[in-house]
Amino acid sequence: MKVNAGGVAERAAEVRDGSLAWGSMAAQALEAHGTWERGAAPLNAFIAVDANADRQRGPRDGPLAGIPVAVKDNLATAGFPTTCGSRILEEFRSPYEATAVRRLRGAGAVIVGKTNMDEFAMGSSTENSAFGPTRNPWHAERVPGGSSGGSAAAVAAGIVPVAVGSDTGGSVRQPASFCGVVGIKPTYGRVSRYGLVAFASSLDQVGALGRTVRDAATLLEVLSGHDPRDATSVNRRVPPLTAACERGVRGLVVGVPREYFPAGLDPVVRRLAEHALGALEGAGAELREVSLPHTRYAIPAYYIIAPAEASSNLARYDGVRFGRRCREADTTERLYELSRSEGFGTEVKRRILLGTYALSAGYYDAYYGRAQEARAAVARDFERTFGDGVDVLFTPTAPTPAFKLGERVHDPYQMYLSDVFTVTANLAGVPAMSVPIGLAEGLPVGGQLMAAHWREDTLLTAAAALEAELGTVGSPPVPSGAGAE
Repeated sequence: MKVNAGGVAERAAEVRDGSLAWGSMAAQALEAHGTWERGAAPLNAFIAVDANADRQRGPRDGPLAGIPVAVKDNLATAGFPTTCGSRILEEFRSPYEATAVRRLRGAGAVIVGKTNMDEFAMGSSTENSAFGPTRNPWHAERVPGGSSGGSAAAVAAGIVPVAVGSDTGGSVRQPASFCGVVGIKPTYGRVSRYGLVAFASSLDQVGALGRTVRDAATLLEVLSGHDPRDATSVNRRVPPLTAACERGVRGLVVGVPREYFPAGLDPVVRRLAEHALGALEGAGAELREVSLPHTRYAIPAYYIIAPAEASSNLARYDGVRFGRRCREADTTERLYELSRSEGFGTEVKRRILLGTYALSAGYYDAYYGRAQEARAAVARDFERTFGDGVDVLFTPTAPTPAFKLGERVHDPYQMYLSDVFTVTANLAGVPAMSVPIGLAEGLPVGGQLMAAHWREDTLLTAAAALEAELGTVGSPPVPSGAGAE
C-alpha cells in the first residue's frame, strides 16, 4: 500500500487502533526518497532527511499518528539544520522549534526531513536554492514551482502524503499547481508564524500541502490556532475544516474575476479552468462574473513591499550573531560585507538592493508608500466582492504549467510574473488554495479558490466539490520502487 493510500486520517486511525505499525509509513517514505534520489535525475526535494525517522516516537492518539510529514527548511526544527536554502545558514541549528512543528509532533506526526526551497523563500521555481534545484516529479526537466517546491515535489512523488510550506506571494499554491497536489494558504493570523524565518513579515504565512483536499484540510486543522508567542496570531475559533469537505456547493456563489482570464492566458490553462467552472456549476454552484479592478497593481506593489521588508529582516545576518562568518575579514565592516557577499545568493542580493532603495530617504513615499496604497486598494476589491454575496472566487493558479529548468533564471521579470494570480491573496490576507484541475501535455494545472477572511471552511467545501467532480490528476511516473508498496 502506498504511503498516502486511504488518506492521512484513515492511516492515522489504523496506527491508533494498532492495525498499522508505528513507523511503517515513515520507513516507506525513507525508501521512496532513496529510490527517487538514486534515479538518473535525482528529485532533490530534501535538504536534510532523518535516516532513523521510522524510530521516532510520539503520541499515538493524535490525528496524525505515525504520518510522515516533510517540513520546509525555513521552519525551525529540532534535530535538523534550518538553512532556508542559503549558504549563510548552512550550519545553523535552531535552539527552539517553530509552533507549527511542535503542533505536528503533538499530533503524532513523524518529521522525515526538511525540504528544499528558494533561498529565504525568494523565488518561484526552487532554482534559487544554494543546494541545487528541485526537479518536478512529472517531468525531470521542469521546475516544481517555488518557493515551497521541495514540499510540493515530495508530496507529488508519493514520498510523504502531506507537507508544510510557507506562502509569501503564492509559494504554496503555485508549486501545488505545478506538481498536481493541493496547497492551501490560510487567512493571515490563522497559523502561527513563530519559528518561521522571516522574509516579508506582513505577507509570510505557513501553509499545508497534500495529495487530496481532505489530507490538506487535516494538516491545516492541526496547524491552526492561536499562539501567544506570535503577535500576529489571532485568537479566533478554528471551524471544523475536515467536516467542511463533506458539504456540497449547492447555492454557493462562485465569482469569476475577469482580470484573471487575460487574453494572453495559456489556452490549455484557460480551457481547463473553464471546464472546472462548469463542473462547479454542474454540482449546484452559481457562477457570477466579477471585477477586481486593482489587480493590475498587485505585482508592482508586491515587489516593492516584499523586498522592502526583506531588506530589514535580513539585516540580522551579519556574520556576528549567527550564521556564516568570513574568517578572512580584518575589520568589522569587512566582516559584514564578506559574510553577506559569500552567504547570500543572487536573487536575495537583488531583493535586498530593491528593498533598501525603496525605503531610502527621498524614495519612501514614492515607492513604499504608494505600494501600500495599492495594497489597500487590492484588499478593498476583495472586501467589496465578498460583501456583495460572493462566497468564493475561482481563477487559474498560474498563467502556465511548469516551465523548463533554467528558462527564466536570467529573466527576473518573467519569473516574477509566475505569481501574477497568487500575490493578491497575500496582499489582502485572505485564504486561498490551489486544486488540480487537469493535465496539459502531461503537466499538472491548478485552479485557485479564494474566500473571505477566516472562511477556510467555505474554501475547502468548494475545493472538495471540485475534486469530487474532476478527480485527481493521479501520480507522476516514478522510478521503479518509489512509493513502496
